[in-house]
Amino acid sequence: MAKNLTHKILEAHLVEGKLIPGEEIGIRIDHTLLQDATGTMAVLEFESLGMDAVKVELAAQYVDHNILQTDNKNADDHIFLQTACSRYGIHFSPPGNGISHQVHMERFGVPGKTLLGADSHTPGAAGVSMLGIGAGGLDVALAMAGQPYHLPCPKVLGVRLTGKLSDWVSAKDVILEMLRRHDVKGCVGKIIEYYGPGVKALSATDRETIGNMGTELGATSTVFPSDENTRVYLEAHDRGDVWRELRADDGAEYDEHDEIDLSKLEPLIACPSSPGNVKPVREVAGLRVDQVIIGSSVNSSFRDLMVVAKIMEGRHRHRNTSFNINPGSREVLENAAQHGGVISLLKAGARIHESGCLGCIGMGQAPGTGQVSLRTFPRNFPGRSGTKDDRVYLCSPETGAAAVLKGVITDPRDLGKEMPYPRIKDPEKYTVDQGAIIYPTAELRNTEIVRGPNIKPLPKMDPLPETLSAEVVIRVGDNITTDAIMPAGSRILPLRSNIEAISEFVFYQIDPDFSRQCREKENIVVIGGENYGQGSSREHAALAPRHLGVRVKIAKSFARIHKANLCNFGIIPLTFKDPGDYERFSKGTKVTLPNVRERIERGDEEIPVEVEGLRVVTLLDVSERQRKHLLAGGTLNYVKKQLKGA
Repeated sequence: MAKNLTHKILEAHLVEGKLIPGEEIGIRIDHTLLQDATGTMAVLEFESLGMDAVKVELAAQYVDHNILQTDNKNADDHIFLQTACSRYGIHFSPPGNGISHQVHMERFGVPGKTLLGADSHTPGAAGVSMLGIGAGGLDVALAMAGQPYHLPCPKVLGVRLTGKLSDWVSAKDVILEMLRRHDVKGCVGKIIEYYGPGVKALSATDRETIGNMGTELGATSTVFPSDENTRVYLEAHDRGDVWRELRADDGAEYDEHDEIDLSKLEPLIACPSSPGNVKPVREVAGLRVDQVIIGSSVNSSFRDLMVVAKIMEGRHRHRNTSFNINPGSREVLENAAQHGGVISLLKAGARIHESGCLGCIGMGQAPGTGQVSLRTFPRNFPGRSGTKDDRVYLCSPETGAAAVLKGVITDPRDLGKEMPYPRIKDPEKYTVDQGAIIYPTAELRNTEIVRGPNIKPLPKMDPLPETLSAEVVIRVGDNITTDAIMPAGSRILPLRSNIEAISEFVFYQIDPDFSRQCREKENIVVIGGENYGQGSSREHAALAPRHLGVRVKIAKSFARIHKANLCNFGIIPLTFKDPGDYERFSKGTKVTLPNVRERIERGDEEIPVEVEGLRVVTLLDVSERQRKHLLAGGTLNYVKKQLKGA
């Protein structure tokens, strides 16, 4: 039987289960990826397992989120991460070296390997045909310990590409077209596999852009074939020896289908405040633009910076528009400099920032009150920029450059009247900077781990009681993001390894009094709408609420990673059997889950919830493994007991 590429990679790594959509599978993980906003907690979790060293083929830790050292916290945590990496055999990429997705692709990506990352945009590894999956930090810590990664077997959405992109249209417009069609939850439970003759028109970094933002569709991952373009990219980085051809069999079957003619795409833009709110640029053209940022975790490659540099060559930014560049890596910046791009950008009035996520997670670069910001970032969730009621648009580098020149949103095709479209080719040989990454050695294994005052022990979690009585403290609507549950930003992210401190900010943007109210209750229930917990993989959106006493979340539906994180930390993720029952719950509603421990233990799918004299039926759709973790009060409790028994 002809196989698609997704199933070929999954079959080669399958250790538990069968490739039947919806059934839980366990896969072997080759590489793991941590970034500093998730890494400190993941390292603490790994330590708690009692392992002497990582058990995966390659583990990497990147410092790319919290690189602003406004006090001691981030600097202390960076030293903790560096010394812990040396001790446990993890590759360490320091602040300024670059963003995890870009650097991993440059230095470590291997076609056909699996990559589990504590960052939701890990599927950007599709650029070099890795199967990259985002997960919570605890799942990555378990993978580092040699455990399989468990997930519901995804469906495979095959997207056939034909044609090639027109001038002034780029890879960003491909993924924005997918978001226009499918919105932010249309690909939940799916891996997107691109194939067809149009694939050869996309470079490796084009594919990284599409894979990275596939996360915004709710997709588990994205896969591209490994072909001549993949080989050229790897050889340009002196890593041609890891290349191998990978593709779907002729006549391969897919669970679902879509098709895009690249030649028919036009410049697109995601309007505030969702990546799925996509419109043609021409429909919003003329709106004044106060800020443009090119780069961050997506559209920060050599090609993306150079196409903007060429557009700006001999020109200057509009006087009313701030122009910012966030390179994806030190390597990208060095190679852009060698090809004259940095001089062009500086002369055009650009502010060139350190390689890092920065404004994408509200770590600086916040726009002013009421200002419009165009960004090549993957997300524009409300307030994520650091400014309340922000007006953030997501666009291609070309559309961003056009706005820099004109001061208003402009269809970049209009620039074709003034200049030829600059088609950029990657260097035949990149200047490769290998000196920054600290590679594991036997000598470094003797390193003593340095723990600053911000590194706090993991909170203890009690097992699930027989019957649970609780109170609703908050009810929220559809598409609530992990940013809304556990905000990021320069004020909050430095507290990531101090759960007691960071818990003060749970639901802070929606109800600043949430944490205080929780401390006055014993057990808490949170009520949510559709696609609850979309966005970032940050497990703090589960761990911090659990610390405050949240034991149950009832929603119309959950985003994949957040649901897994809830199970990991002993919070029961229930869905309404009748979505209309959502209206029965409000702030202050008292609820009881009678005999909930017994029901979960015996495998009941229907979990009754008593609500002030009425009985509402909810559903618990989790695996047998996750049920055991919920009963134990969390995954760490269960796994540590198993390891102790072994």
